[in-house]
Order: sequence, then structure tokens, then C-alpha cells
Amino acid sequence: MIEAPLKAMARTRDLKAGHFLFEFTSPGIGHILKQAGCDYAVLDTEHSGFGFETVKQVLTYLHGAGVPTVVRVPSKDYKDIARALDVGADGVMLPMVNNVAEAKSIIHSMKYVPTGGRGVIVRYALDGYATGPTMEKLAAANAHTVLFAQIETAEGVENAEAIAALEEVDCLWVGHFDLSCSLGIPGEFDHPKFAQAIEAVVAAGKATGTALGRLVPDVASGVALYKQGFDFISYSADAWVLGDALQAGLNQIRAGCQEAE
Repeated sequence: MIEAPLKAMARTRDLKAGHFLFEFTSPGIGHILKQAGCDYAVLDTEHSGFGFETVKQVLTYLHGAGVPTVVRVPSKDYKDIARALDVGADGVMLPMVNNVAEAKSIIHSMKYVPTGGRGVIVRYALDGYATGPTMEKLAAANAHTVLFAQIETAEGVENAEAIAALEEVDCLWVGHFDLSCSLGIPGEFDHPKFAQAIEAVVAAGKATGTALGRLVPDVASGVALYKQGFDFISYSADAWVLGDALQAGLNQIRAGCQEAE
């Protein structure tokens, strides 16, 4: 791992615009995202069903096109965290990070000694199969790998600032659907309780200088959230973008053909 573009991105509050991948694993997907202007990608394994062999292949496509990628793993277990990084992820996104103790356990799983306890492998996907001194490789990996902690529970909101204050936490990522469920208002994103929770997470990010991330369904939401303080904005996901664009195009064709009759 020679370059660390995601780490550099997380150190600024400039807009980083990206995209989620849940469905499509074509060899061309990296270049498609790059040509579209994506600064980064999130490859989901929490909900998609992608296995690690698929993750490794898709990371090769994305990195080949110059798209740094966070892998959202399905759990906070060591085996998911370490393996995602071993096969080449630039960082990991973890679900439902509730408190400092959980965050520290995640850091222990993803960082090598002396910061953590991750099992060592070198000359593999994570370091481009390159030769070189082992300890230099471990230090570089510790410096380069990023941690996106998902704040998607009421407890996570309460502890957001303490989680963000950990040096190894690079971004607080709001999981809005799960957060709304945890708050007892499923899908009610205009509810005062949800707005207060978002304000608390934004305040935590600003107080600690930590990046803030969010998946958005449309352009207006992305712009509004950026103005609020979010800087990692993921515009929708692959299956949704295709479905929406296809539906819009077909509806326009049908409407135009009806007018021509």
C-alpha cells in the first residue's frame, strides 16, 4: 500500500463525492465510476451478499481505475475486518458502532502492532505484492488504512464525540435508516428527534475535526447535507441509479409515443 488517498481525503472538509456498490461487479465498474467523477467508492458486504473472493476482484477493478474504496463489512468481528483489509480495502466501514470500547476493539482488529493486534500478511493485495521490510509495511498500513464508524443507534449518537476523538477514527458515517429505527421513528427523517440526532453527530465531527459521511438518495439531499457539515457524500447506489434512470427513460419513451399517436 503506497498511496493513501482516502486518508488524505479524510483530513480535509472538502467535498468527497462517491457511490455505493451493492449489485454490480463487472470488470468495467471501476472505470465507469472514475469516468463519472467518483472520488471514492463504498463496496458493501453488509447487505449485498458479496463474498471475499468477489470483494478482492472488485477491489482490483476499482484500484485499477484509481478509485479508492472502503469496504463496509457485515459485522464488528475480527475475521471480517482483517480479511477485508487483507484483500486490499483502503479502509473499512463498520455497522452500529455504539461506544468507545467497541471502536477500540475495531481499531485493535484493523491495525498492526504496536497500535493493534491484526494478524500479519505481506506481499499480498494490501501492499501490491511488493517486496520490502516487513515493519515498514506494517507501519505504512497502520498509517494508511481508514476507519469509517457508522453512527446508527441512539447510543452511538450519545457517544459520537468520544468515538470521533479517537485518533484512528477517520469518519463518522450516519446510517440514517437504522438510526431512525433506533430512535423509534422508522423512516421519519423530518422528525425532530432525528434532526436532533444529526445535529449531535455534526457537532461531534466539528468538535474533533472528524469527517462526516452519509448516503443520499438525490442531489438536493446531498447539497443540503454538505451545507450542514457532511463532506463524504455518497450519491445513491448502483442498483438504484440504474433502476431510476431506466424507469425515467422508459416512461419518457412511452409518454412521447402516446403523444405521437
